[in-house]
Amino acid sequence: MEHLPVEVIGNILSLLGSARDVVIASATCRKWREACRKHLHTLSFNSNDWHVYHDLLGSRLEILITQTIFQTTGLQGLSILMDDVDDFSASTVIAWLMYTRETLHRLIYNVRTTPNVNILEICGRQKLETLELSHNSITGVEPNFQRFPCLKSLSLSYVSISALDLNLLLTACPKIETLRLVNPEIAISDAQVTVELSSPTLKSVYVEAISLDKFILEADNIESLHLKDCALELFELIGKGTLKHFKIDDVSVIQLYIGETVDNLESIDVSNFTIIWPKFYLMISKSSKLRKLRLWDVVFDDEDEIVDLENIAVCFPHLSHLALSYDLRDGVVNYGLQGSSHLENVITLELGWTVINDLFSLWVEGLLKLCPNLKKLVIHGVVSEAKGHEECQMLANFTSSIVQLMRTYMHVDVQFDYE
Repeated sequence: MEHLPVEVIGNILSLLGSARDVVIASATCRKWREACRKHLHTLSFNSNDWHVYHDLLGSRLEILITQTIFQTTGLQGLSILMDDVDDFSASTVIAWLMYTRETLHRLIYNVRTTPNVNILEICGRQKLETLELSHNSITGVEPNFQRFPCLKSLSLSYVSISALDLNLLLTACPKIETLRLVNPEIAISDAQVTVELSSPTLKSVYVEAISLDKFILEADNIESLHLKDCALELFELIGKGTLKHFKIDDVSVIQLYIGETVDNLESIDVSNFTIIWPKFYLMISKSSKLRKLRLWDVVFDDEDEIVDLENIAVCFPHLSHLALSYDLRDGVVNYGLQGSSHLENVITLELGWTVINDLFSLWVEGLLKLCPNLKKLVIHGVVSEAKGHEECQMLANFTSSIVQLMRTYMHVDVQFDYE
């Protein structure tokens, strides 16, 4: 150990992450203290890592963090996540950021201060590549002054910002590739809440817990889009057909447009969502490169509507992963399995129920016949805690049916996932 170069020790200490662990380890000897002071490049303060953070007075905690940061030189990654602690003094937090900003590549910041600290003004025009802000307020963005020439990833969680400032912030990041918005508080200037974002470099967008009238995203190079737990009247993606992965989970949206050119879509994942199937199918039907399709706990706008597997087989010839879960009703099985086309390339099949009935095993059998090259079958189910005799009997019948069925499909790996 004594022959290790201080640079290597610095790397070891950086892998520890937690500031408390780093301080304890650096007390080993003089050489480790030197490594901590000159070669440590990552430091993390997280109130969930050590219960003492919650017991200390705010002023004492500020001193502790200040002493630790100021003993380092050349930090590249700084994480300060302080939940459920007293507000910090703005001047102290500014001192931390001013001391580290010239070398920082990654900043994760969740600190409540009095007054609010303008992160953009302090950390703009530096080397920052990743910025994650939580419980903060952003106002008066000046793209020419508060510019982030190297920023590639931006995450805003529980941040108060106007729609205009949000778009200006993207403009101030000419290399941004990843955007993550979680429950932002969008300041509104009129009765209609509209967000319009534009970035020619964005590749991945994740939006969670947002409620808007209109959300328009213009991103010519976007590859991944994930909407979760949102309430929108209109969502529109304006792009150039680069989207590869589209996921929508527990979203209420009246009008959904993901661009006219979806030729490059490789995966579609829709769950807890009300679908107007003909309209949705028309939107994705040209995605001939599609490899994964997941429709989970979907509700059809027309109760007599169902996924037409014949069309899926014809339009998505490269499909290798198919996941379907929805309520089965009388007459649905034959309708859903009609047609002569097979899902030749499907090797993974996931099927699920919310309320099991006798049709489910017949449905499983029908789908197995459509997938001649299947290798893996996953059955998902919901079993209530208070099971009546009828449900127990139905589950037993289903188990017997699957055991019998698998004797015919010995080459298929079968897994069960119940909740």
